[in-house]
Amino acid sequence: MLEATAPSDELRPIREWPAQHLSGTDFDPVLADLMREGPVTRIRLDNGSGWAWLFTRYEDVRLITNDPRFSRKAVVAADVTRLAPHFIPVPGAVGFEDPPDHTRLRRAVAPAFTTRGVDSLREKARGMLDELVDGLLADGPPADLTERLLAPFPLAVVCELMGVPAEDRGRVHEWTALILSSTAGVERSEEAKQRMCGYFEAALRERGSAGGEGVIGLLSQAVAAGEVAEAEAVGVALLLQIGGEAVTNNTGNMLYLLLSRPGLWERLRAEPALRPTAIDELLRYIPHRNSVGLSRIAMEDMTIAGQHIRAGEAVYVSYLAANRDPEVFPDPDELHLDRSPNPHVAFGYGPHFCPGNLLARLEQELMVGALLERMPDLRLAVAEDELSWRPGALIRGPEALPVVW
Repeated sequence: MLEATAPSDELRPIREWPAQHLSGTDFDPVLADLMREGPVTRIRLDNGSGWAWLFTRYEDVRLITNDPRFSRKAVVAADVTRLAPHFIPVPGAVGFEDPPDHTRLRRAVAPAFTTRGVDSLREKARGMLDELVDGLLADGPPADLTERLLAPFPLAVVCELMGVPAEDRGRVHEWTALILSSTAGVERSEEAKQRMCGYFEAALRERGSAGGEGVIGLLSQAVAAGEVAEAEAVGVALLLQIGGEAVTNNTGNMLYLLLSRPGLWERLRAEPALRPTAIDELLRYIPHRNSVGLSRIAMEDMTIAGQHIRAGEAVYVSYLAANRDPEVFPDPDELHLDRSPNPHVAFGYGPHFCPGNLLARLEQELMVGALLERMPDLRLAVAEDELSWRPGALIRGPEALPVVW
């Protein structure tokens, strides 16, 4: 077992980074302090043990996430300090593999996430979205956008991509919410993870070599061909499925910003060609998550940003901080819908770059576009200070988004 807290030269003070319930799209004040202290600091989170290095500068974040000397797989054998009380991955999960196994696992599902694969979903997704918006308009205001649109639409799309039938989508959503909660408790989160793994295991065996539609079909064929072990396929399916939940929260934050800041909604109504650029800027700006995500383990001694890192030490990068680096993004704390170029790292970087990035963009562009076109006078139904954000969620987002039109 790798030791994640080995001694290092010129150690910096350890900064405690407790889980916080942050409202709205406020930038994490602890992370802001850590960025001001320098490009590299030491942190301790609420769970796990020991401490870890944190890198916040854009160039260091991209270097580390694309450097094979840092391992995701080694994290599984190390009790690294972390935000969540539970450890989400199952053995062999693609998010905790290194090349070449990581490459092999992603290759098995790659056809579903190519431009062609995602575009093939566009019309079906648009149809599902139109039905939801039709229902909103028919029922009339007020309405909760989270309940009526932001939750059901991404769930339906990712389930369509995965090949999860409509009758199973409710329980898959419930499992996902428990897995991604930092307050549901270890036992409930672990039980939800095991239930979802059991569901995908049964689905893979049912499909067998016949394959079929969606990611489950691709994975079942890969298992039958001996390219991927069944446990690996289950791990891939788990992470891809729960990854779809992020679109709900991220789009909720986007719409909150557009509706709460004078002029933004009106500008996108008046300038449709600006919408793809605006989505990128919103992706850069919004706080996708609380704290930091998944760590890595240094596999050899090295020096980065002037700091000596020893083999076995845990390292985190902050994509949120990298997206606010003033050396890359002028006026980084301001939202500029026409920002260009915009090389944000909202979907990560390197081998673990989010495979669902094209799907997420498609869903967000469709949702924002549909609301701008079909509900042009959309506005918040309550004062901003009456809105609440999901407590204990690893991925930040509004619990409800009440609107009128």
